[in-house]
Amino acid sequence: MKKIASGLMACTLAATMLVGCGSSSSSTPASTAGSASNGSTEEEINLKWALWDIDATAYYQPLIDAYTAEHPNVNIEMVDLGSTDYQTVLATQLSGGADDLDIITVKDIPGYSNLVNLGMLEPLNDWNTTDTSLYGGLVEQITVDDTYYALPFRQDFWVVFYNKDLFDKAGVAYPTNDMTLEEYDALARQVTSGEGADKVYGCHYHTWRSAVQLFGILDGEHTIVDGNYDFLKPYYELILAEQNDGICQDYATLKTSNIHYSGVFYNNQVAMENMGSWFIATQIEMVKSGESQATNWGIVKYPHPEGVEAGTTLGTITSLGINSKSSNKEAAADFVNFVCGEEGAKVMASTGSFPAIMNDEVVNTIASMDGFPQDENSKEALYTVKTYLEMPMHEKSADIETVLNQAHDNIMTENCTIDEGIQAMNEGVQALLG
Repeated sequence: MKKIASGLMACTLAATMLVGCGSSSSSTPASTAGSASNGSTEEEINLKWALWDIDATAYYQPLIDAYTAEHPNVNIEMVDLGSTDYQTVLATQLSGGADDLDIITVKDIPGYSNLVNLGMLEPLNDWNTTDTSLYGGLVEQITVDDTYYALPFRQDFWVVFYNKDLFDKAGVAYPTNDMTLEEYDALARQVTSGEGADKVYGCHYHTWRSAVQLFGILDGEHTIVDGNYDFLKPYYELILAEQNDGICQDYATLKTSNIHYSGVFYNNQVAMENMGSWFIATQIEMVKSGESQATNWGIVKYPHPEGVEAGTTLGTITSLGINSKSSNKEAAADFVNFVCGEEGAKVMASTGSFPAIMNDEVVNTIASMDGFPQDENSKEALYTVKTYLEMPMHEKSADIETVLNQAHDNIMTENCTIDEGIQAMNEGVQALLG
């Protein structure tokens, strides 16, 4: 997804080291955290927040403004480390043991794992004041030996975008919020029509391996890093059959022509498209600008294997942690709790972004955005019951990704059989795992 727009979400580097000012207790647990930053003292506190792309990100300043309105003695200084090599630059800055960065934005799971292994993040179990069950299982997926070192504040998750006009033209009922993969496949076949330039494809899968492989982890019984990928076979069989039957566009054509997933939806070429929630805001803006011709659209929950609860989906996160060397841990924890908690979620939603906590107020805020589909199914699609990270924590995640991507490409271009591709995944990843 970019995608867990994506976006496991994530936030992301090269800036000079800046010197923080002010200090507070570095060992006070969450039960007393905030006493130096809640307006009850006149002590001035300056917190440095490591992040990226200040000018291109809608929610940084609103979060700061909302927090400092209640904590006027606290100054939050954004330190933009750039997006290209954010995690690398961040780790380099922290490696010297400097305490001048207090709040750490964690862009992705491999970056998080690296920071944890290097001891650069403060354990948050005793600092956190938010019920972790509100994050839909996300905190458990970034917990290491019963300890978590960051809290998610932004997420993106997969849904199905669909073109209502194309369904109406075909005389086919709209997709629902509870579709098995078999039902989704049948629906895609019903709404496929035409030939050549007038062809309407029933569904669409972008060239990311996640668009196919991650159907297999929705049951919670398998992961993408365990070294055995036999469970992926039925999903490759289903989607290759759709491809060979002309129900979805050919993978090789998409790859060689560099066709973007947004264009085929904008141009009324696909009736349904699996994509991350980050595409919602983009689609809304493109309809307003006239670039998207798919003006009558909606979303529903991600299709699921038989026996998996509707609302189970895949995602990416962006998280906040605290520099283990910070001399402002108490104040930093208070800010992290605000941003990652229900108050911060409301602020995030007001900017059109998806917070990690999706409660009724947040859903109502997003669904009331100008241009958001006004049917109840689209609003209901914003509720998830379980979100699995696209790439879970693993020290070899980057290398595993390389093996899986290569095998996926060979299977989808039919340069090898499904069995041969899965065998390549099994052997390649098992070699990495030792």
